[in-house]
Amino acid sequence: MQRRSLVVAIDGPSGSGKSTVARGVATKLGLRYLDTGAMYRALTWLALDRGIALDAPTELEALAAGALLEVVSDPQAPAIRADGVDVTDAVRGAEVTAAVSAVSAVAGVRTAMVARQRELIGEGGIVVEGRDIGTTVAPDAAVKVFLVADPAARAKRRALQDGGGAATAAAAVAATEADLARRDAADSTRVTSPLTQAEGAVVIDSTDLDADAVIAKVLQLAEAAS
Repeated sequence: MQRRSLVVAIDGPSGSGKSTVARGVATKLGLRYLDTGAMYRALTWLALDRGIALDAPTELEALAAGALLEVVSDPQAPAIRADGVDVTDAVRGAEVTAAVSAVSAVAGVRTAMVARQRELIGEGGIVVEGRDIGTTVAPDAAVKVFLVADPAARAKRRALQDGGGAATAAAAVAATEADLARRDAADSTRVTSPLTQAEGAVVIDSTDLDADAVIAKVLQLAEAAS
């Protein structure tokens, strides 16, 4: 399989290292990069900006069907715009983070977004990260990885990512771990495209591995599939 048609699917819960690993693999292989989670976050940002209630599925489905989402697939400078507004940084805010699981659980939202994601994947040549890539979005991906990590390790990473600094307080990590547990439960129990290991996916536990080590493992899988 030539690299221009290669699809690498990386799934896993929040804080497992998907973004760092996916971007690293895409950079090493010279492939495009797609963060499907950012797409759901951008849609959530739009819903909040427009005052759409999180318990209004019909309105959320209409938003998903009509919203203009523009994705920059450069792994070294990924970005996303929602209806012309650059929301790359805004979608990582606390308000969006608290609401995104509710928006992404709406069946019609996922149907619309999966269709968009498949269009972006196109003929391949891309590393895609999310929670349902190997199971729903790209089940025929040549490389499927399910990235996991110990909850405490995931919480510390996410707290640091959110600006906690090297001396992130234990209370902040504990709060982050509780939030991740909430999101895990929501993502794993939703009816449509729940977070689950895809058939044929290789499980990589990143708890005791740095990003470079995990990237190397995924590159080995990509090389074997090429």
